[in-house]
Amino acid sequence: MDLFDHRAQKESDATRPLAEKMRPKTLDGYVGQSHLVGEGAVIWHALKSDQLFSMILWGPPGCGKTTLARMIAAETKAHFMHFSAVLSGVKEIRSVIESAKEKRKYYQKKTVLFVDEIHRFNKAQQDAFLHHVENGLITLIGATTENPSFEIIAPLISRCRVLVLESLSDIDIQKIIQNALDDSHNGFGFLSITLTDDAMAYLVGIADGDARSALNGLELVVQMAVATHNKADNASIKIDTSLAREALQHLSLNYDKTGENHYNLISAFHKSLRGGDPDASLYWFTRMIVSGEDPLYVARRMVRFASEDIGCADPHALNIALNAMQAFQFLGHPEGELCLAQAAIYLACAPKSNRIYEAYKRVKADIRQTGTLPVPMHIRNAPTPLMKNLGYGKGYQYPHDNKHALANQKYLPDQLAHRKYYEPSERGYELVIKKRLAQWKEMLRKS
Repeated sequence: MDLFDHRAQKESDATRPLAEKMRPKTLDGYVGQSHLVGEGAVIWHALKSDQLFSMILWGPPGCGKTTLARMIAAETKAHFMHFSAVLSGVKEIRSVIESAKEKRKYYQKKTVLFVDEIHRFNKAQQDAFLHHVENGLITLIGATTENPSFEIIAPLISRCRVLVLESLSDIDIQKIIQNALDDSHNGFGFLSITLTDDAMAYLVGIADGDARSALNGLELVVQMAVATHNKADNASIKIDTSLAREALQHLSLNYDKTGENHYNLISAFHKSLRGGDPDASLYWFTRMIVSGEDPLYVARRMVRFASEDIGCADPHALNIALNAMQAFQFLGHPEGELCLAQAAIYLACAPKSNRIYEAYKRVKADIRQTGTLPVPMHIRNAPTPLMKNLGYGKGYQYPHDNKHALANQKYLPDQLAHRKYYEPSERGYELVIKKRLAQWKEMLRKS
């Protein structure tokens, strides 16, 4: 390397993000995912026994998927190729396959192909890997933040092992930040920086388990600290919570409105409502709102919940949910969010019943099985003389003509005459309904 190459390398290092510079090169420097890389774990064993397999690394952003793939390639001494599904297509895949064939033919070298964001490949693009993964030409390592069950074709999943990576713990994130502060070559070890405990806790919290976010945040904070530090003062550069907050003005939560986390959060919200926990319901509701979820989506879910999980146990619940949605539409952000929060708490505290939901399912099942059964003649409409002559409406009893406004007649098709769909519970207002239906049944029996 000559002088100009060395200078170019230094300039390149200076412009690389801290997160890229601090990326570990060996498993010894890798933080987190001990269930995969710890001694005796699946990847540790695969590397030690030189029996690497194709895999899908599934985990949230910044948990170490790309770093792990690169270290696997380095440990196995394989030819490593890396491309992003966002920027590549079938043409690039064919080029990679040809290169892998050459490496195997002329150098007897394995090829590890790392595909970042593999879920962005369509079915045809994913199909292009199948034969070459199966015959061992390439060892595929795919990385995805999305649930492989939904985004990766089944034949490819069957040829790979799906390894789940977890969000990094607070201790992991703290270690990563401290490593960057101590590293004189790639990090900020050449600076005299003092990071208060509160500032460290703030950076760890805002990272939300994402190492990349933690290092990007640290880099911004250090840049501001250096820019505002009095160079005439020989004291160390102190970073406190106030400075960190000023540098990182917006909390970046790990949320994707179309990804798995979206469904995990709405699931947590729904289950907290169903479980009658107003505190958890309010927490998950607020998590979604502050992360950028469409409040009307949450409102629609509450309307559905009011019928599915509360129903007639509290007939007011549906009105509360609908009124909250209309109030939000009227008030907008942020005032209307409080109306939705009120509805969430009300629904969580309301008596629960899924009897309407279960009854509706039973009716649909019977309709699928029995088809379009004819309407009984006595409850058919008879607007014309011809229809009356044909027997439409004949024998119909008008309930209001009878005592208690009840008529002893059947309303279901003959084939389903004795079917019972709605069985009210003994919770909330459904207990009143249950007693009323029993009372009516007794009155009709005596009539």
